[in-house]
Formats: sequence, structure tokens, C-alpha cells
Amino acid sequence: MISRAGNRIRTGWRALIIGLILIPINSLWITFGEAVSTTVSLFYNVVFILFVIILFNSLLRKWSPRQALNQGELLIIYVMLSVSSAICGLDMMRILMSVIVVPHWLATPENEWADLFWQFIPDWAAVSDRRILQGYVEGQSSLYDTGAWRAWVMPGLAWSGFIIFLVTIMACINSIVRKQWTEGEKLSYPIIQLPLHMTSDKLKFLKSKPMWIGFGLAAAMDIINGLNFLYPSIPGLGGKLYDLYPFFPEKPMNAIGWTPVAVFPYVVGLAFFIPLDLSFSCWAFYLFWKAERVIASAIGLRSLPQFPYVEQQTSGAYIGLCIIALWAARKHLSAVMKTIFRGRSKGIDDSNEAMPYRTTVIVMAISFAFLMFFCTRLGMSIFGVLIFFTLYFALSTAITRMRAELGSPVHDLHFSGPDMVMSNAMGSRRLSPGDLTGLSFLWFFNRAYRGHPMPHQLEGFKLAERSGASNRRMMTGILLAILVATPISFWAYLHAGYQLGGPFGYASQSFIRLQGWLYNPTQPDYAATTAMGVGLLSTIFLAMMRMRFIWWLLHPAGFAVSSSWSMNVFWSSIFISWAIKFAILKIGGLKLHRQSIPFFLGLILGEFVVGSIWSIRGALFQVPSYKILF
Repeated sequence: MISRAGNRIRTGWRALIIGLILIPINSLWITFGEAVSTTVSLFYNVVFILFVIILFNSLLRKWSPRQALNQGELLIIYVMLSVSSAICGLDMMRILMSVIVVPHWLATPENEWADLFWQFIPDWAAVSDRRILQGYVEGQSSLYDTGAWRAWVMPGLAWSGFIIFLVTIMACINSIVRKQWTEGEKLSYPIIQLPLHMTSDKLKFLKSKPMWIGFGLAAAMDIINGLNFLYPSIPGLGGKLYDLYPFFPEKPMNAIGWTPVAVFPYVVGLAFFIPLDLSFSCWAFYLFWKAERVIASAIGLRSLPQFPYVEQQTSGAYIGLCIIALWAARKHLSAVMKTIFRGRSKGIDDSNEAMPYRTTVIVMAISFAFLMFFCTRLGMSIFGVLIFFTLYFALSTAITRMRAELGSPVHDLHFSGPDMVMSNAMGSRRLSPGDLTGLSFLWFFNRAYRGHPMPHQLEGFKLAERSGASNRRMMTGILLAILVATPISFWAYLHAGYQLGGPFGYASQSFIRLQGWLYNPTQPDYAATTAMGVGLLSTIFLAMMRMRFIWWLLHPAGFAVSSSWSMNVFWSSIFISWAIKFAILKIGGLKLHRQSIPFFLGLILGEFVVGSIWSIRGALFQVPSYKILF
């Protein structure tokens, strides 16, 4: 079943079958566990499942070595679960359910939503029967006994098809850039270090004493913090956010706003694998954004709406990262085009790629045609759809490139997606009511980008390369995960919702915004658009300085990622990790750094394992439990 051809490990279909079996279990865990596991770059639910599989596999290796899973097969399962978790997670399927429910459930005579925009909502895009919605929102009902499932079939099929084609385009883009970013530029892919070490065939990782020391330290902290959550008389060890804002009650310092300080072992561990210049840039630019607010308050600019336009600068910064990445890959992309139109003899040998480039482009074209058809049926104009998805895939490419090169633990982009860019740059007055309603529905995957599927796909191809597995088998696993996880996730939220009450509050922001757009159409916001330009130019400037001067410490990706909501929670942990890594390199050099790696991987694994156990307790018994993520 497992053999080697040169350096390539041949993986059987059993990895795909195991991955498909685990997807429904994983989806139910996410839906009952509030989906917080998908708000950082490395999903703790997937790491925990992989850890359990490895423990069973180590026993199987002793008793029947030929039947044990090899590293490539373990990593295919890991990637399938990561992609399925991203689809099922907080920033995609969970908010989609809210988007389908909110327009009709929260409509009242006072807000006049029925007269304002119901006419622009196709019947297949949402559920309008309040009796059906009541069962989902309030729970204590059954999706099956009441026959409520019939009302969800058409929205479920339509939106599942949309997500499948959307995420398939991401896989195709990754297939095109993989060779350049993995073999050409040799990006480091820091996020893959834990699953890669965990699945090593010789199990050196699980035999490492420094790893178990780190594991034990993180696990002990989370056990104590979990007990403190249940029994407050037991003292905790961190695990909470301590806000600095109350210490600055007077102007202009009170402009810093919410500034929490906390120490999370898994963030310290993840940040250890980030290059020093990026980890420095993360906390340094975080303080820069705070200083910007304080200075603006001191000179009176806080009276301007939205100043200092952090979300707009962030959007511009990510677009700048995409431009930089495409410029660096221009020769590769040119060679890809030659391969597509003139064959391999004139371009690149794509025989080892996840899909031949010509096939990749055809799949992309078919998938994008479906997205165009879907969105125009939703009521959007062709022009609006083209602008929206151009911006969306630019932001997605930037996030994926940043993760591959630098391994940022977070990349939120809260409220900084294409909908914000279009409404600011063009003004809602220039967009039709159908465009505005469509943007409000598409908000479900643009509210935030924390659990984005695209980086996990590219990291899967890197894991395939490092383990000797086939890129095409990995792509098969990714596509199967997309195809199966999407409808399964939709069902899982309905199943949980009719029992316990489903999530519906997230999308209220989107449709309240739509109400404002339609009541008070806006002109282009030139200040916000200028801020986007400032963010873009600042990113390019930082990149040029970094390439020109070896001593330059400020990284353009740090400028982009440091403004995210999650950076509020993690900046202090990243600072601690940066300081430790800086000291290790100064004192012991690369040798001590290499020796320290298992300890920091143990910090991540220990917190993820114990955090998963607390999460499973809460999901199984539906009781409040300690959470390692906020």
C-alpha cells in the first residue's frame, strides 16, 4: 500500500477515506464549540485530532508496521481537516447562517426592512418563513420532525455551490504560485512546523524531553486556568486579558482605547518561528497605531469620522503586499502563460504540479463563471462582481503569501474587505440597490479573514513536498474536503441550531449598514480612499527599504497585520516571544535556537491539547468551559 519512488512516498486512498470520515465529526465539534478554534492561523481542533491519530498510529506501527500511516498520509488528513475547518469556521459558514436568517428574522415595522430591501433578495438566497426561522433561532426543536429541512434545501444548495467554487479558485491560484513560492523563492512556511514535526516517521518529536517540558508547562497553565474558570476560588495563571486603558483616563492618552495585556503559551510558541524582523514589526507597529490615535487626539483630529482610518490603511497595505508578491513572481507567471498557450517545451514542466497549468486555468474559468452567474442572479451588476472579486482574491493572495513567508499567527482584516473598499471609493450612491444587497450577503466571508482557507491549501502543498507525498494526491484531498465539508458544515449548523439555537447576530451589522446605504446614499469618501492609498504606498516603501538596507527592521507585513483586532489580544505574547528569541540568538546563536525548537513546539501542542479537551467538554455537555482563544 505504501512504497517509494525515488524520494516520493506513494500514499494510498485510505488517507482520503479517513479524512472524509473525520470531516463530519470535526464539523460538529466546531458548530457545538462556537468555532473559536478557527480564529488563528493554526487550528487547535485539527492539531488535537492529528495528535490522537498519531498516538494510535504509533501503537499500530509497533504491532503492524505495514498498516501504519506514513507521514504523507497523516499530513493529507491534517490538510483536509484544516481546509474543512476553515469552511466550517467562524469567518465563513457560521456567519453565512446568520446572513441567511437575519434579513427576515430581524425585520420589524420600525426598521422597515421589508419595504427597503426584501424586494432585492431572491427567494433561493434566504429563508423567509418566520416559523421555520424561529425553530432555528430559538432551538428546542428538530430540523427533521417539523419538516423544516425543506425550506433550507434551496439556500443550502445555492450557497454550498458558491463556497465550493470560491474555494476551488483559491486552490487553483495556489497551484499556479506553488512552484515559485516553494521552490523558487523558498519561503519558510513557519506555520507548518508543528504538524511536520509531529508526523515525522521516527517520532523523534514525541521522544524529545524539551518538547514535553514545554508541553507540560502549557498544559499545567491551562488546567489551572480551566479550574479557575469553574471554581474562581482557585487562583489562575494568566489566561485572562488585563486592560491598560483604565490607567490612562485623561486626554490625549485615553485615545489608546482597549489595550489588553496577556500571555498565551501557544502564541509565544507560534511567534518563535516568525522571523525576528516580523515579530518586532508586529508589536512595534501595534504601538505605532496606538501612538497615532494619541497624537490625533492631542492635535484635535479625532473629531474627524473614522480617523486615523485604520481599516482603510490596512486594506491598502494588503493590496500592496499582493502587488509586491505578483511583481516578484512576474517571470514565473510569464512562464506559466507560455506553458498554457505553447506547451511545456516553451514554458515550465508542470508534470509534478497539483494540476497541469492548462487544466488549472480551465477550472478557474469555469469556477469564476459560476461566481459571476451566481452574483448576477443575486442582483449584482457584472461591473460590481468583477471589482469585488478582483479585490477579494488580491487580499486572499496577500494573506497566503504573508503566511507562507512569515507565518503570522493572525490576519483578521476586520471590516476591511472589498465591500468597504468599494463603498468608500465609489460611494453607495453609485452602486445599485442590487449591488448593495449583494455586498451585504457576501459579507459572510469578508467580515474577517482569520480562518481563510487559501493559506491552508498552500501549506498543504509545502507539507507534501517536505514529506515526499504527491502534490496531486494532496490536491485530491483538498478538493474532496471542499466538496464534502461545505454541505456537511451547512447541515451541522442547522442540526445544532434546531437543538440549541443557532447563531444569527453576526449579520445584523451588515444589514443595518445596508439600511443606512439605502436610506442615506453616500458620495465617495475621499479621506478614506486616500488612507487606502497611504497604506498601499507605506507597504511598498517598507518593502523597498527592507530590500535596500540590511539593517532595516520594519517589515511591510507587520504594518499590515498589526492593526487587526486579534493583535490586541496577542501583541504582548508576541513581544515576549521576540525578546526570548532575540536573547537566545545573542547568547547561544543558531545552535541554541535549534535546540530550543522542540520546547516552543511543546508550548503550542500542550495548550492546544488541553484547550481542546476543555472545548470538547463544553461541546458535549453544553456547559460553559475555559477557552484558550478569545
